[in-house]
Amino acid sequence: MIIREITQELKQLAQNYPIVTIIGPRQSGKTTLAKMTFPDYLYCSLEDPDLRKFAQDDPRSFLNKYHKNTIFDEIQRVPELLSYLQTVVDAANIKGRFILTGSHQLQLRAEISQSLAGRTALLTLLPLSISEAMTAQKLESRDVLLYQGLFPRIYKDNLQPTKFYANYYSTYIERDVRQLINLKNATNFEKFLKLLAGRVGQLINFNSLSNDVGVTAVTLKEWLSVLEASFIIFKLEPYFENFGKRAIKSPKIYFNDTGLLAYLLDIDSEKIIGRDPLIGNIFENLVILELMKSRLNRGLNPNIYFFRDSNGLEVDVLYKKASQLIPIEIKSAATFTKAFAKSIHKFQKLTKKAQKGYVVYAGDFTADTATYTIVNYLDTNGLIVN
Repeated sequence: MIIREITQELKQLAQNYPIVTIIGPRQSGKTTLAKMTFPDYLYCSLEDPDLRKFAQDDPRSFLNKYHKNTIFDEIQRVPELLSYLQTVVDAANIKGRFILTGSHQLQLRAEISQSLAGRTALLTLLPLSISEAMTAQKLESRDVLLYQGLFPRIYKDNLQPTKFYANYYSTYIERDVRQLINLKNATNFEKFLKLLAGRVGQLINFNSLSNDVGVTAVTLKEWLSVLEASFIIFKLEPYFENFGKRAIKSPKIYFNDTGLLAYLLDIDSEKIIGRDPLIGNIFENLVILELMKSRLNRGLNPNIYFFRDSNGLEVDVLYKKASQLIPIEIKSAATFTKAFAKSIHKFQKLTKKAQKGYVVYAGDFTADTATYTIVNYLDTNGLIVN
């Protein structure tokens, strides 16, 4: 049994709000988290076609069945139910009355802002953090971790990663995308997704992608928004401020799990991932996810960006803490060199807002200097939570 780091935040919010909504990727552990945290609650999965039809056809009678505290799973399947939940919680102000889970953030956010504003707290649950995974399985190496990814079932059931992600792709990604958009050509969509994987950690260039896929940029933007809404990818936005130099304003693309990313790159073994030309980008993806999870699991916005200007200065991650900016460089190498901190020093000279930074890498040597701290990637969990 893996105890999720977000559990304490979920319990606290359920004491303060009538509804708590947990969003995140399919199979990230939302249902298990809700059931483990609230074992006495009634449970209803709206993936069940009969229950879903009942909820759609007669929502009041449906809700009468759930007169006690209830977990409603995959609530985005019946979004019209949210306005009826509003009526229930307004009639009796009971904290923690409903726990909702959902896998499509755009659908849910729109409905929540309309029907449940002020009545629900919102949490995002991504796959396991490294520290959570380490409670279930000894992590053999960087490359095993990157290849396996961090979906809970791989660790709970000791599943073979390539087979898991092949099934995940066909069961969830293709199916969910078809529900959200009129996907006429699944081959082109898969090609687009694989091209995104090949450009992980790079700036989005829709014109280039359009030429490679053979689909209009407008369509690709729609596909990208669906992938983001389904928690397959996320965009890391650039930080731009008038530092006297023109900053890049296009976002970068990353994936919500490196195991899925490896699968899309046709990497079928941990033995070859370390030799892949994109190993630096894949490792960067892992560390950025760790930074995000450390904040999301505490109910905090990630507040992370990247920085690049027209003169070629680039910082992998900027953590914005009030008016302060903390630069973070990420390196996949196991041997530290002072050159790793070059961008940190340049950024610190660029603005007075820049604070002491971090170099996160794959080696064991750690140290603290006047301008940056050297950190092993396994120890990033609490790096930016204060």
